[in-house]
Amino acid sequence: MARLKNKVAIITGGGAGLGKAIATLYAKEGAKVVIADMNLEGAEQTAEEIKNNGGEAIAVKTNVTVSEDITNMADTAKETFGTIDILVNNAGIMDNMLAAGNITDEVWDKVFAINTTGVMKAMRKVLEHFVEKEAGTIVNMASITGITGGRGGLAYTASKHAVVGMTKNVASQYGHLNIRCNAIGPAQVPTNITDSMKDRIDNFGMERAMAGTNLMNRPGTPEEIANIALFLGSDESSYVNGVTIAADSGWSAY
Repeated sequence: MARLKNKVAIITGGGAGLGKAIATLYAKEGAKVVIADMNLEGAEQTAEEIKNNGGEAIAVKTNVTVSEDITNMADTAKETFGTIDILVNNAGIMDNMLAAGNITDEVWDKVFAINTTGVMKAMRKVLEHFVEKEAGTIVNMASITGITGGRGGLAYTASKHAVVGMTKNVASQYGHLNIRCNAIGPAQVPTNITDSMKDRIDNFGMERAMAGTNLMNRPGTPEEIANIALFLGSDESSYVNGVTIAADSGWSAY
């Protein structure tokens, strides 16, 4: 049996990278998928690919920093599919590995607006529905930097620590209502978000963040991260709440 049969899932940043891999797998496992992304073209392409493979999906243009977009995202999901069962907060940006001495106000504010405040806004809106029906699952995309500390630039690292903290907070405060909130902390997974940093990185920040990466067995793949998101989104993880899973092939254990 499909592991997400008849579940309705919203995936932010679902038009490419990890979000697309998660949306594709969720649909394959029976979920009706709402692909929310600033890049509407990418979201529509992902939705079309899912439908061509027999799944159900819609695309909704969503800037996670805009409250009205978040409201429209959730309302569209409910109007189209009748309910919301899973929220995957995947939308995010990096900070070009800018170290503390080099970070700018502009980069700091932008990273937090998307990576932290955007996650809060999406959870706040969807929790209205989850509380009403006393059921729901949230999967937040954190980072290995949210578990360790030195594997990214200052703004990105701080924003992902905030995601880990919010994950624990929501789990502790809403768990009695059958609402779960967990996170994934990927390490090196080549996607469009990492490709976007080329030629614009802080060399000092990158050098320090990459120290010890020779201990990593190998990079991960979007499909491997999607498998973790599937587990956390499904009833198979019904006894898991408030956890951030390190997806780094054991790198953070060294």
